[in-house]
Amino acid sequence: ICIVTFLFIHFLENLAVAGAATQSSTSENWFAEKAIDRGLQQLYTGCSSTLSQTNPWWRLDLHHIYRVNRVVITNRNDCCAERINGMEIRIGNPLENNSNNNPICAVIPAIPAGESYSYSCGGMEGRYMNLIIPGDMKILTLCEVKVYGEGKPNLALKGTAVQSTTYYHWGAANAIDGIRYAPGVASYCSITLNQLNQWWRLDLLEYYYIYKVTITNRADCCSERMTGVEIRIGNSLENNGNSNPRCAVVTSRVPPGGTVSFNCNGMGGRYVNMYVPNIQTYLTLCEVEVYGTGNF
Repeated sequence: ICIVTFLFIHFLENLAVAGAATQSSTSENWFAEKAIDRGLQQLYTGCSSTLSQTNPWWRLDLHHIYRVNRVVITNRNDCCAERINGMEIRIGNPLENNSNNNPICAVIPAIPAGESYSYSCGGMEGRYMNLIIPGDMKILTLCEVKVYGEGKPNLALKGTAVQSTTYYHWGAANAIDGIRYAPGVASYCSITLNQLNQWWRLDLLEYYYIYKVTITNRADCCSERMTGVEIRIGNSLENNGNSNPRCAVVTSRVPPGGTVSFNCNGMGGRYVNMYVPNIQTYLTLCEVEVYGTGNF
């Protein structure tokens, strides 16, 4: 009974209020954040609004990857109800085209002034939820956006990352930015120099029991660089954390842009290392995700 109650409460939680909002442009003081302020103020003073432009959009960053079940949109009630007509709800992880290329959950023909309509997204997975109106000379106005979903948060997103060396601007933090893939030359990946025993370390900042680690490979080239990577988890910083117990080894080649997951069976630790022992290579990681529970 307790488990069922917990899941029910979690499902009813409006994820949007803990997120961060931005939009393609801002008309006067109708900021993006007003659409997630819980106020449900339907007059223009409590709404977000873009300028008149081509393809205006509004984006919510949920900070973690969720399975989105339902999105609720409230329209303005004083005028201009048509400013929501044709709006697309898009959900996913890439930031390509400001996340407006992510898969579509629903298209909204119209919402009457002052009304709230609910749209089922069937558990679509993503960190970003975008609302976009395709076309020229459009204004996007929102008075409240609510998002309901479920899923354990990716612990890596609130951690910090370092690596043994850094190749140009491909720093360690790129592997925990929530972006599995974006077009371009390793655009959101971390890369070390081509040397022996390269490593990347995630500090979760607290002790966790880790059940799953997910790694995404580079998509544009060099997919072989992930082969031989060891995942190590523990509390020690001896040998930069690379002497901690081993969860898994990437023994087979991960396809370009591919994502693989490893079961770590609740291994405890604060640090998660990616380590390539006795191999001279560039260590390239495009995303590292860590799922687990706290030491409660």
